[in-house]
Amino acid sequence: MSSTSLPAESSPPAPPPGPGAPAVRLPAAPLLLAGIGRAVWVEPDGEVLTLKATEAVKRARETPPMLCHARATARRLGCDPFPAFDLLELFAFVRPASFCAPTPHGLAQALGQPKPADAEAAAIAIPGLAHALLAELAARAGASSAFDRDAPGIAWQMAQAGWAWGPYVIHALGFGEGGATLPKRSIGLRVWERLPEWEERPPRGAPGTRPVGPEEARDRLAEFLDDDSEPRPQQAAYAAAAAAAFAPREHEGEPQVVLAEAGTGTGKTLGYLAPASLWAERNNAAVWVSTYTRNLQGQVDDELARLFPERREHARKVVIRKGRENYLCLLNLAEAVAQGRPQDAVALGLMARWTARTRGGDMVGGDFPGWLADLFGPLRTLGLADRRGECIYSACQHYKKCFIERSVRAARQAEIVIANHALVLIQAAMGGGDDGQLPTRYVFDEGHHLFDAADSAFAAHLTGLESRELRRWLLGAEGGRRAGSRMRGLQRRLEDLLGNDPKAQEALDEALKAAGVLAGEGWRQRVEEGRPEGAMEKFLLLAGRQVYARAGGQEQGYSLEAPAHPPVEGLLDAAQLLAAELMALAEPLKKLRRLLLARLDEESDSLDSDTRRRIEAAAGSLETRAILPLAAWRAMLGALQEETPRDFCDWFAVERIDGRDIDVGLYRHWVDPSQPFAASLGQAAHGMLITSATLTDNSGEHSNGEEFHGESAWRAAEARLGINHLAAHVSRLSLPSPFDYVRQTRILIVHDLKRGDLTQLAAAYRALFLASKGGGLGLFTAIARLRAVQKQIAQPLADAGITLYSQHTDGLDTGTLVDIFRAEEDSCLLGTDAVRDGVDVPGRALRLIAFDRVPWPRPDIIHKARRDLFGGRAYDERLTRLKLRQAYGRLIRRADDRGVFVLLDPLPSRLLDAFPPEVTAERVGLAEAVAAVKAFFDNAEA
Repeated sequence: MSSTSLPAESSPPAPPPGPGAPAVRLPAAPLLLAGIGRAVWVEPDGEVLTLKATEAVKRARETPPMLCHARATARRLGCDPFPAFDLLELFAFVRPASFCAPTPHGLAQALGQPKPADAEAAAIAIPGLAHALLAELAARAGASSAFDRDAPGIAWQMAQAGWAWGPYVIHALGFGEGGATLPKRSIGLRVWERLPEWEERPPRGAPGTRPVGPEEARDRLAEFLDDDSEPRPQQAAYAAAAAAAFAPREHEGEPQVVLAEAGTGTGKTLGYLAPASLWAERNNAAVWVSTYTRNLQGQVDDELARLFPERREHARKVVIRKGRENYLCLLNLAEAVAQGRPQDAVALGLMARWTARTRGGDMVGGDFPGWLADLFGPLRTLGLADRRGECIYSACQHYKKCFIERSVRAARQAEIVIANHALVLIQAAMGGGDDGQLPTRYVFDEGHHLFDAADSAFAAHLTGLESRELRRWLLGAEGGRRAGSRMRGLQRRLEDLLGNDPKAQEALDEALKAAGVLAGEGWRQRVEEGRPEGAMEKFLLLAGRQVYARAGGQEQGYSLEAPAHPPVEGLLDAAQLLAAELMALAEPLKKLRRLLLARLDEESDSLDSDTRRRIEAAAGSLETRAILPLAAWRAMLGALQEETPRDFCDWFAVERIDGRDIDVGLYRHWVDPSQPFAASLGQAAHGMLITSATLTDNSGEHSNGEEFHGESAWRAAEARLGINHLAAHVSRLSLPSPFDYVRQTRILIVHDLKRGDLTQLAAAYRALFLASKGGGLGLFTAIARLRAVQKQIAQPLADAGITLYSQHTDGLDTGTLVDIFRAEEDSCLLGTDAVRDGVDVPGRALRLIAFDRVPWPRPDIIHKARRDLFGGRAYDERLTRLKLRQAYGRLIRRADDRGVFVLLDPLPSRLLDAFPPEVTAERVGLAEAVAAVKAFFDNAEA
């Protein structure tokens, strides 16, 4: 243990407020900032101690400290969570629905205070940050808005449940000791009572067909840009070319398609928003902008603030749409509050504050802080969304205030709807959105991900988890222990819609009885122990037996798979029995759906609008949530008796996490998922712009030596995007990046590491991150290697003042990890593909990318089928080059960025064309790479 004393002016608590600032109280608590295995501890008298983890934990359990992110602190100290004054909880109360990276650096940035220079300074800054938040709260005390009026009541309920900050928040609000009594008419946590109701508006009618010319697109782009904007001729060229996607189509089923590949820095977002916004304005219809990552959705929304700077106009004309499972369900929140469990009061209090402030109720990538789920667990946060499709629509007392319904109606009137690929593809597959209509104009940004999005959207999985979810959707909570659950079964959702129709009730009763075939609570343990209950669990038992009998690599802890043919003994009989019982479940569900729809016709003169909408929604959900999946499952089971249809690939798999089985079943994917993508959008879409920095693989060789560039590259891209399945008018555009990659980057390929030696790999990452003094992103092709490296290098980096964050070990979602990495300029981050795709970090915070291995495609069963279809070795190499290009593209996001890309694995020469041709990739040893990285950044600072 080491000790120093703070100078008087730096000692906690925070310095006194300036003239006119509200007086607030702070707890006389020690301060704690944890590193790996050690911590900075600041006593209330100002003494600064550096403690081992065990001593810090002992002190924290004796005296609750003030800190930032209690759960992350406990993880770093290697202990269970302990009581504390967590600044993140205070921030979530004072500034709900506001962005903040969950670290002292992130808090300082959000509050407009200087960033701490090191760990000791970060610990010392904690009381000042707390003071700023409480002072902000005190300054708003007594304000007339409902949001501020309700704050004391919420804080009081949280304090009653033991919230550490409760007394200090209540004091800042002007209540408590020496103050007035709390308001008697507070609605407390029932914030939904104050939410506004949405209103129905008349439909817009069919979109117009007025085109947008190239020069008009250029002019609109000029309107977006201010006088200080840097001229980008390529951006103007991009906007002009993108306008072709907004021309009227000439023939039914033949959309106008623009494929636009534009290098990083071109300004794609504003480039396509220029013609898109003009077309929407001119034709009184929405353009749907679809992205793959949440990060880009936010960027598109931010860019549209240039066109719609006034907040209310922006909210009216720009809407972010996601699936229902992304939004807070007010009924779930109300039922959680009604249960009144004291252990939930703090979490529900912060959820109530967020609910009152959120722009749209989006809990995944919207204004909901991702770290809140880590603080309180998913059940009391993300679990309040409608994740099981149990919505009761207009029968819900909160229907007129529902965030989901508000978003659906806002999208019908918007000019730009920002969505994700998954939602767009699912709506297209179902033949329409929530109102049965499909847009006519689409922009698919991050178009290189469309293949993967379609692969997921059009797949079918007959597994234990999927079966269990369907059973829950049909039957709701089962058993006395779960009777108080929020899970609502089909009986509860439909009982008032069936009227007095005995046939409908009979069909419902028959379906609920037949649902017993589906996997029930505890299915996994029963299957593992060889005592299955029912046809589904018996099938799953034999499916797992087939996988374990034929799959290799079982000792590695990864998921396992095996071909569907030939099946093990007994599997065909089990599949035949299960198919029959699934038919017995599907038939009454189909009958029930027909009877519900018949009511719309037979009682058309008496049904009110809300009931009609509920019946339509119930019939739709019966089809999408049950009837269609059951039909797909039965088709898959039938194929076991014969052969899998040529368009599909079937296989058995056991999904595992850390060597533990979590799911088992039969999987079916399209070999070419661009086929259903093209089929679902080909008729509805009049125009599509598909854009990315990496649509094509512009170089490399086929196995027969044919050069792969130009027309060949575009044909391969069109095959992967499904364009060859469309009767479309296709325009192509290719623009290089404006960045000077020769000056701004170096590419190093390290050739002297022993493959498979994790000690050498960890040493390489440690040396490279130290050479760059942080700002490093470590990319991995396997989670096991990531974890092994993280374990070995976290402490040495911490000793050098570099904080290491890591996907799969830090307990935070990917978006939050990237936010922290962006906010802390000298931190490092380890991650896999999801991190690579979600990183957009301009500036010094990302200045080094180190890739552990050449990212060859995983040779699983579905990839082998696609390899045969799309070109053998050339297909493998094309995917690998694209992944390398995408990773390298993360490095430079602005004209003044500089960075080094390091591949810690020998790269075949035929793949070097993944990088810009003007940049020479250098093959070096590790020592040379480390020296080159250090010299590169030393020269940059000189």
